[in-house]
Amino acid sequence: MGAGAVGCFYGALLARAGHEVVLIGRPQHVQAVREQGLRLEMQGFDGHLRVEADTDAAAVRGASLVLFTVKSTDTETAAAQLAPHLSPDAVLLSMQNGVDNAERLRAALPAHEVAATVVYVATGMAGPGHVRHFGRNELVLEPGRRSEAVAQLLREAGIPTEVSDDVRGALWAKLVINCAYNALSAITQMPYGRLAQGEGVPAALDDVVAECLAVAAADGVQVPGDLHAAVRRIASTMPGQVSSTAQDVARGKPSEIDHLNGYVLRRGAALGIPTPVNRLLHALVKLLEGRCAVTTA
Repeated sequence: MGAGAVGCFYGALLARAGHEVVLIGRPQHVQAVREQGLRLEMQGFDGHLRVEADTDAAAVRGASLVLFTVKSTDTETAAAQLAPHLSPDAVLLSMQNGVDNAERLRAALPAHEVAATVVYVATGMAGPGHVRHFGRNELVLEPGRRSEAVAQLLREAGIPTEVSDDVRGALWAKLVINCAYNALSAITQMPYGRLAQGEGVPAALDDVVAECLAVAAADGVQVPGDLHAAVRRIASTMPGQVSSTAQDVARGKPSEIDHLNGYVLRRGAALGIPTPVNRLLHALVKLLEGRCAVTTA
C-alpha cells in the first residue's frame, strides 16, 4: 500500500520469490506496471516482473500480508481507505520513516496485527514502473503473534529480516540518520557522498546527532550503537543516494520533514531539550516546500 520506491522494491523481491503481489500506487506507476510489468534494476538483476497493480485500496482484498509504505503524513488517510477491505487475519508491516507510525496505524486499525518495521534500503524510482536499488535491503520487525512467520517468509524471498525486542531503539537510530541527511540533501539537492565532503558538514552532522540523542535519552529511549559512526558510514555505503525529502522537494511534493527533524524538535520542546540545529533544518525544508507550492500554483 503506497507503492513508491520502497514498496515497489520489496514487492519486486516477493514477486521474484513466487508470491502473488499487488501494488497499490499512483496512476502513472500503475499504468506502466500493467503495460510492461515492474522493472527491477539491481546488482545482478535487471528485468521486468509480472505483478498486479491498482490505484484503488480495495485491491488489498484477500491479502494476508500488507506492506504499508505510504508517507507518514498519509498514515490515517490510507488506513481508512484500507479498513473496509482488509482480511480479518491480515498482518500489516509499518515500513515507514519516523518512530510513531505503527502506533498511529494500530489506533486506526485496532482489529488488525500491526508490526513496526525498520527498513534499511537505498532505492528510488527511475521512472514509472521502474525501481532502482542502490544498496542494502534489511528489515527489523517488532515482535508479534506472527512476526517470526512473516520474517521467515521475507528471508526466503532474499530479504534479511530479524525480529527484535528493541524496535523502538532501532526506529530512533534510523530517525537520527534521517535527521542528519534528509534535510541537508533536500536543501542542497546532493547525494550523501558529495554532501558529507562539504566544508563544515561533518561537524554539522555531529550536531544533529547529538541533539537527537539528547531528546531520545530524555524520552527514555536507549538508541543502540555508535550513531556518530553510523552517520559517517552512510556517506560511504550509500554515496549515490539522494534523500526521499530531496526527491519530494525536487518534485514539488510535501515531504515527511514534520515526522523527521520536526518530530525531534517537538519532542525536544515537550521534554525541555533545545534542538536549534534540527529546528533550522526543519524550517529551511518547510521554506523550500512553500516555494515549490507557490511555483507549482
